[in-house]
Amino acid sequence: MHRNLHVARLALLCVTCSVMVGIAVLGCTQETQNRLGRAVQNWTGTNGVLEIYAGDKLVKRFLKIDKLTTASATEDGGGSRPYRFGYGILDENLNAEADAGEKKVYFEFSDYSTSYVFYENPR
Repeated sequence: MHRNLHVARLALLCVTCSVMVGIAVLGCTQETQNRLGRAVQNWTGTNGVLEIYAGDKLVKRFLKIDKLTTASATEDGGGSRPYRFGYGILDENLNAEADAGEKKVYFEFSDYSTSYVFYENPR
């Protein structure tokens, strides 16, 4: 009987904590919810591909990107800056494979003037 009471209290505690977390997330701004979502995605990992275009021509491709980060202002309340950055393997021959000799590099690109596509690699 005492064990059943302990299990019931534990279940009630789990439900209460879940409800409290749900209420806290609902009370967050959309940007805060987006940051939380990105944090979960960063923790679970992705296999991203970034393709940069000049007109309709593919000019650069980066492979095995775990995340793209939007630059932030250094002062409080400054908001985000109009560029993104990350790390990925530069696909020098544009064959969509990380070949021997192709290295992981840092990259930046403008949100305003760069035509790009970022997606999770299905392979």
